Amino acid sequence: MTAALEITKQRDRGAGQNWLTAIADVLPRIIFAIYMVLFFAYLFLPLAVMAAATFNTSKFPTVTPWLGTTLEWFRALWADQAMWQSLRLSLVICAGVIAISLPVGMAAALFLNSLHSRARGFFYALMVSPLLTPGVAIGIATLVLWRQAGVGGGTFLIILAQSSFIAAYVMLMVVARLQRFDRTLEEAAIGLGASRFKVFRRILLPYLRPSLLAAAFIAFLQSFENYNTTLFVRGTQTPLTVYIATKVRTGLTPAVNALGLILIVLTIVAAVAFELTRQARTRKAQT
Repeated sequence: MTAALEITKQRDRGAGQNWLTAIADVLPRIIFAIYMVLFFAYLFLPLAVMAAATFNTSKFPTVTPWLGTTLEWFRALWADQAMWQSLRLSLVICAGVIAISLPVGMAAALFLNSLHSRARGFFYALMVSPLLTPGVAIGIATLVLWRQAGVGGGTFLIILAQSSFIAAYVMLMVVARLQRFDRTLEEAAIGLGASRFKVFRRILLPYLRPSLLAAAFIAFLQSFENYNTTLFVRGTQTPLTVYIATKVRTGLTPAVNALGLILIVLTIVAAVAFELTRQARTRKAQT
């Protein structure tokens, strides 16, 4: 009888340990699943609300109360010439920022990659410092500096002010790519008689192309959504971010939601097209 009781107790203890082990295995997965649900809800729920408000009959950019379904706000967006003008200006600014930030950031990355002394840390901190500077300070400093040269606010100053910190993003992305570059390829090409320019054009630039394309995309997004820096150097120009901020104060309509929905759809389409193209190239390279 005593032996039977002992066996029963051991069986119960084993069952309890198995139960605790099962909980220990499942609990992290449950916590991770809850975290991911909350994370994606935090990211996409505001966008979903904004998209839904685009189709609400209400003149306010909200989903409550729901007064009916309409496409009127897309027509209102099409008729808002001031918004389209500000959008075109923002795209021009983005193109100018990319044209300046890419060569400047790439040159800074190549310069850092050529250093092998303690000065590298100093120059790295110096080039990254614009990212740590408030956009308000960059805007005011740019305006004060160029006013001394007789240049007032406008598109030119907006491009310069934004490029002063966006170039640092380009530099960081190119530096990360250069850390995996095999320098012996350059040495072999030079040893075979290639000039420095040809080595850069035929070897280094193709290698950096993926990071430069990604950096151009980041530069576009950073320029397109910038507000703090742009506000102080815009002069009489009104980029899209400033236009929307003005509409918030004077009366925002769902036409802005319609523009946001169009931009989201275009972004998703571009991302899907890029991924499909990348996968097609990968399959082609493997075959």
